[in-house]
Amino acid sequence: MSTTPETYAATERTVPTRSRHRASYDKDLVRSILDEAYVCHLGFVRDGAPVVLPTLFGRVGERLYVHGSTGSRPLRAAGDGVTAPGLPVCLTVTHVDGLVLARSAFHHSLNYRSVVVHGTARQVTDPEELRTALDALVDQVVPGRSADSRPGNAKELAATSVIRLDLDEVSAKVRTGGPDDDPEDLGLPYWSGVVPVRGGYGTPVPADDLDPSVALPGYLASL
Repeated sequence: MSTTPETYAATERTVPTRSRHRASYDKDLVRSILDEAYVCHLGFVRDGAPVVLPTLFGRVGERLYVHGSTGSRPLRAAGDGVTAPGLPVCLTVTHVDGLVLARSAFHHSLNYRSVVVHGTARQVTDPEELRTALDALVDQVVPGRSADSRPGNAKELAATSVIRLDLDEVSAKVRTGGPDDDPEDLGLPYWSGVVPVRGGYGTPVPADDLDPSVALPGYLASL
């Protein structure tokens, strides 16, 4: 028996003006794109001008966490949602899967998977949620790492701020396949096709001062 996939509601901000057929609101697709990444771009307005910052994030269910210093202006502006209304933001994640080379310069493109999240970011003030968020940020980069490292102490936690953003107003956009050459260009003598783009990890390099008796953890060996 087939089941209807869970979806996010489309809104004016999540419906693209171009290539609408590539947009998706499928929750499983959105989660898969987010979970394969750990760097996002966080956009907001500061002093009347747009600002976009690259930063790490972690996902826990239907919530994203972004961290920074307690002195960070956007994190201070986010407030706690009680004493301050929060910070309107736009968060994006993108994977490039291939370079699409067409016969014409105009039709060159990329194969990609992206997610755009709109919403209001708020500071995490609950100590238990803060620790959950920080563990998620570490595990987003290297799954299993948070349980294999010292947790933050009181001084470190006091110097760290985390904001949360609910996955509510969300869309994914995906391009796959080859180039869309015009029919009249098909006979031109130029190579056309897709160059795959693949990411990967190198062999872990131990710290110079690491005790030789400390073995490489299995979660790193399997990267």
